[in-house]
Amino acid sequence: MTEHSRLSSPPSSANLRRQPKQQRGKEKVEKILDAAAAVFDEVGYEAATTHMIAAKAGTAIGSLYQFFPDKAAIFKAMEIRHSERVKGFWSQVDIPALVQLPLRQMIHVLVESVAELFEQPVSRVVFVQFYLARQIFQSIDESMTQDAIAFMASILKHRNPSLPEELHDLLAEVCVHSSNAVILAALRNPDPEHRQRLTQQIEDLMVSYLEPHVGDQRSGNVMKVMICPHCQSDQLSKNGYRRGKQCYLCKNCGKQFVVP
Repeated sequence: MTEHSRLSSPPSSANLRRQPKQQRGKEKVEKILDAAAAVFDEVGYEAATTHMIAAKAGTAIGSLYQFFPDKAAIFKAMEIRHSERVKGFWSQVDIPALVQLPLRQMIHVLVESVAELFEQPVSRVVFVQFYLARQIFQSIDESMTQDAIAFMASILKHRNPSLPEELHDLLAEVCVHSSNAVILAALRNPDPEHRQRLTQQIEDLMVSYLEPHVGDQRSGNVMKVMICPHCQSDQLSKNGYRRGKQCYLCKNCGKQFVVP
């Protein structure tokens, strides 16, 4: 995932007792939010206390109260942080370039970006809590899901403009809800390897579902679908040039090859 998914602007001043002006203060706020994410993940929102969060952050409770009056304010700042990251990602995706990729590669880029987003503790906890404890949310609501659907619909519309608009919207809605369900199951699973396997299945799920509607042939994508001559995988990355010809590295088998 590119750097735009790691946006780190300070939380809105409306959530803070005191807006940090110096870098040290901003770093302290970030440390508190990360600590809160860890505490909420360990004991749940209801059982969590500001003292537990301060201890996890390695800061005095008084320092925490300089910025946040209570845990509700901390969680709201976490919501805003997650929302900023997601909207920053959406706004910086180059959709016209993205839709020119082969379908599997396009979906792979999107899935990898989302997976890396949820490596952020704050985003991971906010996403899970949205489905487990909706009542604690103050700024994120179902409109964020609708925005995600609109973002996906825009990608599908650019990829195959001949599809009716209502079908773009329907396909996007199914993609968002189904992938969110698998992501939730992955994030709640304690086994890292199984989490990764679940996340990888999202790619196959979406490719199979979208192929009849926005596959490489139906979308008019005239790009040559490059595959590895050793294992037939299309999970490739460019790896420099050799004698003036593009060299590729297969992410599946690890072998290199040159385009004839």
